[in-house]
Amino acid sequence: MPAWIWMPQITALSHDYHVIAFDPRGQGASDVPETGYEPTRRGEDIRDLLQHLGPSRVTIVAWSLGVLDTLAMIHTTGDHGVASLVLVDNSVGEEPAPIPSPRPARPPPPVNHATGMERFVASMFHRRQSQDYLDRLTEATQRTPEYAAHLLLSYPVPRTYWREAIYATQVPVLYVIRPLWLAQGENLLHNRPHTELDVFNDTGHALFVDDSPRFNADLVRFLHQKVWP
Repeated sequence: MPAWIWMPQITALSHDYHVIAFDPRGQGASDVPETGYEPTRRGEDIRDLLQHLGPSRVTIVAWSLGVLDTLAMIHTTGDHGVASLVLVDNSVGEEPAPIPSPRPARPPPPVNHATGMERFVASMFHRRQSQDYLDRLTEATQRTPEYAAHLLLSYPVPRTYWREAIYATQVPVLYVIRPLWLAQGENLLHNRPHTELDVFNDTGHALFVDDSPRFNADLVRFLHQKVWP
């Protein structure tokens, strides 16, 4: 996904905060190198960005694969420069493990990468988005080569890697999820101090687009109460 999918947040929060929205390697407007699509390297990319920004401490808002990239950064180099984490709609390695989707009795016919991306983009939303918006997102996904997309989803570390990272930092965490991750969220809330749980029903994976007013309000409340009073 390109960084501009966060435009509802960029627009709303830029009035009061210095907002940085970046495209990871191989995505959006960033370069498309041949290598570096494993979590450790992408976590180092985030660390490089934080060092470039200077000494100010930041809140990292990470969604989906970005959750794992951010936790990889913390696992590798710690939480220096991080004021808080907002982790959106992915596993954090806590128990219970996700239940694999059942395999269909007859596998569907294979589709090409472009068609697969078109279907994936449409599936991210519970609320109707304009066709122009979906087309622009789908077009943006084509900048990520198919081989890189497969590497991004290979997850070459055990689940405990992500759990170790989130328990290694004591910064405030807002875990924003759909009910799919509720059991993990409840365990995280019970076991880890400075954690808040925010569950969105009736939204798709891109919940910050589906219900941007609520997401923005919850994020600002978290920042005001837990990070920068």
